[in-house]
Amino acid sequence: MRAYGLDLPEYPWETLIPYRKLAAEHPGGTIDLSIGTPVDDTPQLIQDALAAASDAPGYPTTHGTVELRQAIVDWFARRRGVTGLSTDQVMPTVGSKELVAWLPFLLGLGTDPGTQERDVVVYPRVAYPTYDIGARFAGAQSVPADSLDELPEDVRGRVRLVWVNSPANPNGVVRDVAELREIVRQARDIGAVVASDECYAELGWGAWDEARGGQRVPSILDPRVCDGDFTGLFAAYSLSKQSNLAGYRAAFIAGDAQLMPNLINSRKHAGMIVPAPVQRALIAALGDEAHVAAQKNKYRARREALLAAITAAGGRVENSEAGLYLWTTFGEDTWASIERLAKLGIVAGPGVFYGEDGAGYVRIALTASDEDIAKASERLTASAG
Repeated sequence: MRAYGLDLPEYPWETLIPYRKLAAEHPGGTIDLSIGTPVDDTPQLIQDALAAASDAPGYPTTHGTVELRQAIVDWFARRRGVTGLSTDQVMPTVGSKELVAWLPFLLGLGTDPGTQERDVVVYPRVAYPTYDIGARFAGAQSVPADSLDELPEDVRGRVRLVWVNSPANPNGVVRDVAELREIVRQARDIGAVVASDECYAELGWGAWDEARGGQRVPSILDPRVCDGDFTGLFAAYSLSKQSNLAGYRAAFIAGDAQLMPNLINSRKHAGMIVPAPVQRALIAALGDEAHVAAQKNKYRARREALLAAITAAGGRVENSEAGLYLWTTFGEDTWASIERLAKLGIVAGPGVFYGEDGAGYVRIALTASDEDIAKASERLTASAG
């Protein structure tokens, strides 16, 4: 009998099981700072919008209602400085992870049946694993690189999709306008699409913290980046982080007017549809900035507490310019650091989950209650003495 199933690596988080057991032995209990799932309440106005739309007997549209698409267009103009989008150029998605996983397939990438040459999907050297998995789903080749200049000519000539993740998960790197312009230029020179995963854009810190005098995190669709030309460009965004909507699977994509109709059509065939009540909740969330600012204030305070505690414990936080994680090294093997933290009752994310360049690092999430962040900070600080 033939073998069935996809040849994919094991889901990496399973390897944390023994360290979770070790953390559970701490007398104060476990503090989970690993996966980074939001823990604060979903804002009431969003809950109310969902409830009000709960009588939804008919099928929703894959493309999304015109009202939702207009809310997305308005949000891009107001919060990301992106002008010139039409409602035809945006679409809701079932969270952003499914989009990341399926975009290479939906773009028709894969293996040429005649030559057996595989299309190439480029993604950052330290990155969320789903960029690689999406290429595998499509039968394409995934190649980690932070610049197309790193690629040999035979690979460069087969690049069809370039993933940008700014702000980045796990290390919080932000690409500035000049860097994004260069990525767009290089991709266009070889005829590749650029897809920018921007789901942490409202969570900039330091120089990227608008509420503290910093500048806005730029989008791939920012006119300073693309000169108002969206050809070959997509920006993906999720409300999981800014609005505590991970459980709603509420996200969207915007970009190229010529490629979007095919994405919409393919998703219609596959039944990839955001539920109607979630579409209504998205409209409410996109129209309110107060809850986003309030949530960011919570994360800022948690970040400052953990940053000070990690430093006191002998760790060094690198990059982490934006997002919900502190990219940390204790100057040792990743798993030694995971064990070090587990003995304190703290579970963190192993840097090696995010590529070879993540060796020696751990990803420490800000997504825990104020009480747990305070406890984790106390344990880290005390461990120094």
